[in-house]
Amino acid sequence: MNSERARLTVLFTGLLVLAGVLLTGLVYVLLKQSLDSQIDRAVAGVTLTDESRADAPTGPATPMMPLTTVGRLADAESQVAETVSHVAGDAALSRLLTVSGLSLAAFAVVFAALAWWMAGRVLHPVGAITARARQLSEANLHERLALRSPPGELKELADTFDQMLDRIEHLVAARQRFAANAAHELRTAVAVQRAAAEIGLANNPPPEKVARMRRKLVQNAEGSERLIEGLLLLAVSDRELSRRERVALHEIAGECTEGLREEAARRSVTLDMAAEPLSVEGDPVLLEHAVYNLISNGIRYNHPGGTVRVRVGPDAVEVDNTGPVVPSADIPLLFEPFRRAAERRHGRGDSAGLGLSIVASIARAHDADTRASANPAGGLTVRMTFPPTRRSGD
Repeated sequence: MNSERARLTVLFTGLLVLAGVLLTGLVYVLLKQSLDSQIDRAVAGVTLTDESRADAPTGPATPMMPLTTVGRLADAESQVAETVSHVAGDAALSRLLTVSGLSLAAFAVVFAALAWWMAGRVLHPVGAITARARQLSEANLHERLALRSPPGELKELADTFDQMLDRIEHLVAARQRFAANAAHELRTAVAVQRAAAEIGLANNPPPEKVARMRRKLVQNAEGSERLIEGLLLLAVSDRELSRRERVALHEIAGECTEGLREEAARRSVTLDMAAEPLSVEGDPVLLEHAVYNLISNGIRYNHPGGTVRVRVGPDAVEVDNTGPVVPSADIPLLFEPFRRAAERRHGRGDSAGLGLSIVASIARAHDADTRASANPAGGLTVRMTFPPTRRSGD
């Protein structure tokens, strides 16, 4: 900041000195033109007055002077008057330049000090932002500048910096929760497998117990595999898409619905689908995962005899399901990783709580908007809307 402060001080002082020099030069030129004529008239007036006094009779008659003598005297007086005029004008202009130069130098020194002080006041927010940026760490992300100053560019810069800190704090907290939850989920799965192996296979168990433990270990391994696949998919969908192609979402929704009918029947849930043509530009694999997770989520978080309705419209994919009542305050949390409507029981087919977070991440990668709303009778309505720039013609 000190270098910028010095530059501003030099710039302001240089502009002042330049303006002072130009003003002094302009005054000098204008004053020189008017001063010469005024001094000439003043000296001429004085000369004429002296001549008239000399011509006036004041005593006895004197003999007349020759005309040539009178002419020489007049020329001499004119030269004297002109010389006096030039000397007086030069003296006045020289005095003007001296006084103006000294005044300008003194004023420049005073102005430089004021410019240095004002530049420091103006650049103070920049210094505060720089100091805060150097001190940033995970321990003090909650601190803000909260700059108190009149509205302006620097106030807007400080407020923008505070908003950026809000976003960074939110992202860091989300990443910390994600890492902690991922570690907890993986550690729990490993602990369950180890306990099953140690307890179930100890002391030469009978074959039927070995078979039961084997099924248990396979189920836990499948759950861990689904968790790892979900984490990898979430990491991939958070990055920018590497490829885009025309994707028929209504066809993908139909395939996902048919693929999940068996699970829906096992849970006594009815699947209903209505689709209109919808094509978007994007990654077909990620979009298939998003639609699959929406429908699967509607089936898992339902009740026996419930319904899941899949709707594909001209601009969106919507999944509406019955189920338990979801508080409106909990809806935004469902899009965070490892958030579930109910506690995980580590049973067969139990999810890791990544479904809606993966949907939201894939939607962001396709510039789509994902919104959820609680149904009055229970369940959720989740809608993934695609902007016109991502929709393609049929």
